[in-house]
Amino acid sequence: MEQPILSVTDLRVSFRQDNKWKEVVHGISYEVFAGRTLGLVGESGSGKSVSSLAVMRLLNERQSRIHAAFIKLQGEEIGGLVEKDMRHTRGKRISMIFQEPMTSLNPVYKCGFQVAEMIHQHEKISKSNARKRVIELFRQVMLPRPEAIYNSYPHELSGGQKQRVMIAMAIACKPQILIADEPTTALDVTVQLEILRLLRKLQAETGMGIIFITHDLGVIAEIADDVAVMHNGEILEQGTVDQILNHPQHPYTQGLLACRPPVDVRLKRLPVVKEFLDGAWKGGKAQILDELQISKEEKKRHLDALYSKEPLLEVKGLKTWYPLRKGVFGRVYDHVKAVDDVNLELYEGETLGLVGESGCGKTTLGRTILHLAEPTAGSIRFDGTDVTQLQGEALRRYRKQVQIVFQDPYSSLNPRITIGEAIAEPLRVHGIETDRRKCRNIVCDLLEQVGLQTSYYERYPHEFSGGQRQRICIARALAVNPRLMICDESVSALDVSIQAQVLNLLNRLKAERNLTYVFISHDLSVVRFMSDRILVMHNGKPVELNDADLLFEAPQNTYTKKLIDALPGHRSQFF
Repeated sequence: MEQPILSVTDLRVSFRQDNKWKEVVHGISYEVFAGRTLGLVGESGSGKSVSSLAVMRLLNERQSRIHAAFIKLQGEEIGGLVEKDMRHTRGKRISMIFQEPMTSLNPVYKCGFQVAEMIHQHEKISKSNARKRVIELFRQVMLPRPEAIYNSYPHELSGGQKQRVMIAMAIACKPQILIADEPTTALDVTVQLEILRLLRKLQAETGMGIIFITHDLGVIAEIADDVAVMHNGEILEQGTVDQILNHPQHPYTQGLLACRPPVDVRLKRLPVVKEFLDGAWKGGKAQILDELQISKEEKKRHLDALYSKEPLLEVKGLKTWYPLRKGVFGRVYDHVKAVDDVNLELYEGETLGLVGESGCGKTTLGRTILHLAEPTAGSIRFDGTDVTQLQGEALRRYRKQVQIVFQDPYSSLNPRITIGEAIAEPLRVHGIETDRRKCRNIVCDLLEQVGLQTSYYERYPHEFSGGQRQRICIARALAVNPRLMICDESVSALDVSIQAQVLNLLNRLKAERNLTYVFISHDLSVVRFMSDRILVMHNGKPVELNDADLLFEAPQNTYTKKLIDALPGHRSQFF
């Protein structure tokens, strides 16, 4: 019988909290085989990354304790190695790709130097030979212009390119085990697919075993051979990818699969993991479809009522260009055409999805609609008024009606003020309510509307999870009773389970307040669930605008087809 490359048995990890030790990983065991990928799946806080860092011995030894029956790499026990021997093992025999490449790469050193440094750590090699090896690695991971990237700093590369540099660094010494910790979470679906294919290609060439950590079972469908599902520091279910995705046994696994927005049916709301753990969906897919699926007749009635009104927002010939300057006198020699001749109409109560890869102009279009970016040409009419001409108090009144929810909720909130004060701030700025007691009552009501406790008023942003912080940002946007909300990648960084809760919340608030949304995302499955129509953008230009279901079922543009085909696991959905 084939022996595993890596075998982990009864791994336990504890952290020191308030001078006490708290166990966060509870005796997990797994095996990784040559040429196979083990998908480690679960929500944030489930113990996926901590357990892998424990195997790599990268946890702070003063603040953590690691216990294991054994951790064997190619039959050799490595759990008890002294740090000097572990440094030789780490990077050469077992390597790791971290989640955020920008924070993993040193911003003051060139990319080539950083990868060469890894090789020098483990091998006696000349600088010229190391340089040749790095450039060959860059070719292997399919980086364009490898010689130029060797001499580039991290900030000069795109997110996908930085991730490829990290992969090149991780495989530089030909490890037997590669741990990939959420390496595609923040990437566009097309770049994500390229990274997944690249890892598969490298695995086929080298025979290495891979541990792929993610919260998204759709990604697991593309990359994994075997799967272990983690929750609260335990492995709840293990098996082949077919067993876990097509015949899940544990309610938690079923919930993770079901809370991903389906691509072939339209639901009133998404099931959430807690409902599966509470036994609400024992009937599985059939029960969910029976209770939540929207019929074609229901959808037609909704759209007929929607488009019988006058448009709330009209965008005509909109261009937002940024000048490129050079020379002593700053002569303009070209323009970055971030938004280039966009035309659209948005109806009250409608959700318009904006999709496309990073750099396609989605966010710039949203910011231009809000008048945070100055348009170069064209008109934006909101409720009959051309907002491009507004200034001063008139512009302030317009922005009260149009709010935005940004991608990163943590950077959107001031860490020095309580979340209650953050939500109350727009009430005071717009003169809606200045009395502190009445203001507090409004904020508490908003907290309840977004599913948070009123007792959270005095807490600070760092005391909340990512999903809770996004709810706080939504509450702040709702404080001024807007008519239109622009959601800019507002769920892209969230676990699929938390994402489902936030999407359900947005739809509930839309129905209760008759809101209109512009929903920006690179994830077509999320956009389809949320949207009535979808606008696909590429290089600043609109390439396709259609009913959300029709666009998915019969895309007319090759770029749209490319986005749909790149959607991870879109052929292996729960539904």
